[in-house]
Amino acid sequence: MARDFYEVLGVPRNADQSEIQRSYRKLARTHHPDVNKDPSAEARFKEISEAYDVLSDPDLRKRYDAFGEDFRRVPPDVDPEAWRQARAYAGAGPAGPGPGGGPRWSPGGVRYTDVGEDIDLDDLLGGIFGGRGRTDWGPIPGSDQEVEAEITVEEAYGGAQRSLTISGPDGARTLDINIPAGVLDGQRIRLRGQGGRGANGGQPGDLYLISRIAPHPRYRVSGRDLTAQLPLSPWEAALGATVRIDTPGGPATINVPAGTSSGRRLRLKGRGLPNRRGEPGDFYAEAYIRVPSTLSPDERRLFEELRERSTFQPRDQR
Repeated sequence: MARDFYEVLGVPRNADQSEIQRSYRKLARTHHPDVNKDPSAEARFKEISEAYDVLSDPDLRKRYDAFGEDFRRVPPDVDPEAWRQARAYAGAGPAGPGPGGGPRWSPGGVRYTDVGEDIDLDDLLGGIFGGRGRTDWGPIPGSDQEVEAEITVEEAYGGAQRSLTISGPDGARTLDINIPAGVLDGQRIRLRGQGGRGANGGQPGDLYLISRIAPHPRYRVSGRDLTAQLPLSPWEAALGATVRIDTPGGPATINVPAGTSSGRRLRLKGRGLPNRRGEPGDFYAEAYIRVPSTLSPDERRLFEELRERSTFQPRDQR
């Protein structure tokens, strides 16, 4: 679900307006996309701005404190406690807990978690309002829900599809979900109207798909940038070379400068994760020098000759 606005601004729930304003100004300066070039800065700045817009308005803040993330959708003059009781059952959560009642993973790497048993909302609201739920309460929107989808780096690069089965009062339904190319780890994908069902004619909630990029044996992910080790022979590192390296977008060639040591990062601009709204990430090849585990007689002779002739001191810190 959406993050708590107080948590977003880093202030306590009893913070006064001056404290809220100070925190907003500090965070806005740090995360404004014109200043912060991190790929996630724009989304973070929008989150901060939304939190400030609500908490800096006394009326909106009062409704947010009473109704949480539903504050924009709750009808006027609704009792907060009665709303919370009804809202707890307004969405039919994904069914089928795993062993021990924990989260269950469906085929394709999608995880979903139970939120409770199916309940007839008409009966529930009638009990709360003395049988007047249909006429006095009005439409109740369905709850928003979240699921996580684990994807590989290659799928984050090129896009992927997941099949998600969700069960509810009207039976099970399967959604074919397209994960767009360039999705980031932790990114939320909104599926409008695919969440919990509403009551009394209320609109269904939304389903949020949270992407999780699985650890990869070759690539490391940082935002949109990717890093992979580039094994080099001692002579390639010393003399320089043009070598081939695999990337999620296919093989590429990279120029290794002479005198490259282990740990040096060589950049392939724009070969990281794509970005539909801006610059793609970069791909970094991290040099890693390997030596032969066994030597032929000729190789041993040449290495011994190099040892005798070379003035290089690898442990010299100057």
